[in-house]
Amino acid sequence: MRAAVLHAAGDLRIEEREIPTPGPGEALVRVTGCGVCGSDATEYTRGPVLTELPVVLGHEFTGTIEAVGDGVDLAVGAQVVCGAGISCGRCKPCRAGRTNLCRRYRTAGLQVDGGLAEFVAVTAATLLDVTASALTADTLALAQPMAIAVHAVARSGLTAGQDAVVLGIGGIGAFLTHAAAAVGARVLAVDRSAERLDLARALGAESTLLAGERSLAEALADAGREADVLFEVSGSRAGWDEVVAAALPGAVLVPVGIQRDEIPVPLGAWTLREYTIVGTVAHAMAADLPRAVELLSARADWSDLASEVLPLDEVAEGALVPLTDGGARQIKTVIDPAATQRRPARHGSAR
Repeated sequence: MRAAVLHAAGDLRIEEREIPTPGPGEALVRVTGCGVCGSDATEYTRGPVLTELPVVLGHEFTGTIEAVGDGVDLAVGAQVVCGAGISCGRCKPCRAGRTNLCRRYRTAGLQVDGGLAEFVAVTAATLLDVTASALTADTLALAQPMAIAVHAVARSGLTAGQDAVVLGIGGIGAFLTHAAAAVGARVLAVDRSAERLDLARALGAESTLLAGERSLAEALADAGREADVLFEVSGSRAGWDEVVAAALPGAVLVPVGIQRDEIPVPLGAWTLREYTIVGTVAHAMAADLPRAVELLSARADWSDLASEVLPLDEVAEGALVPLTDGGARQIKTVIDPAATQRRPARHGSAR
C-alpha cells in the first residue's frame, strides 16, 4: 500500500508499505477519504509538536472494514468513520464518558499511524459504523471535524433561542456555525473574509460581521442582542480581545482556537462579571460522533466546504502548504488514497 509518512518538519514521503494486520481489538480499514486539517499542517511545517515520528498522518478518515482482529464485532464491508482518539476505557474520565480526557489518550494520525494511506489498522473502539447513513465517503470524511464542533457546542451549554457568536469561519468555525444553528441558536458569524461570511449564512448563521468594519460589541448593541455564548475560533489575540470586549456579565466564553500568545487573565473583573470560561478539546466519541453524522446527513451538499478531492501524491503541495500559507482554495481538503488525480467531491447520499 501507499502511505504519507511524516519523518520530520517538511519531510513527508509517499512510501510503499506492507498492508498492516489488525491485532486484538483492532480493525483494518480501507481508507476511502481523509480530511486534512490545521494540526496536520502544523506538524508538517514546524513539528513534531504532537506527533511521534515517523508517523502516517491523517486523523479525519472514513473507509470500509477489510478485516478485524480478535474481540471486534464490526462487520467486514461496513462503512465506518474514525473518531481518531484512542482512550483506555478504564480511567476516571473514560468511565464518565469523557474519553477525550483519557489519562492515556493517543490519536491515530499523530502518535500512531493514521488515515493518509490506502489502509490503516486502528483500535476498533475509535470506529463508528455508519453504513446506515448511506452518505458518500467524501461527506463522511467531514465527520471527525464536525464532531469537534458538536463537542464545543455541547460544552458551552448553548440552547435553542440563545444568541451565539462564532469568531473565525475556518475549518472548525464553519462546522461550529452549523452545529450552533442546529440547536436553534441565533448565530452571528465574524470573519475577515466576505466569502466565508456568505458560507456562514449558508450554514445557518442569522447574521454576519466583516471583521474590521466595526467592533463586535457595537454590532451586537446595534442589533439589540446580548451574546449568551461567544466562541473564539481564530486563535488570535485580536479575536480573543474582541470577544472579551463584547461579553456582557453572565456570558460564556469558549476559546476553541488555541492561543499562541500569552493572554492576560484579569480574574477579579471576570469573577465580578460572572463569566464562564469553557475549555474544549477534541470530542467524546460516544456522544459527539453520532451527532456529527446526523448533522452531515441533514444537509444535502457540502461542496461549499469541500469541493475537490485530491490524490495522496498531492497531500503536501495541495493541502498542507496551502493551509500554512493561507492559500487554501477550500475550507476542507479531502484526500482519496485510491485516486490518481484530482476530482470533484461527491456529497450527499451514496444510493
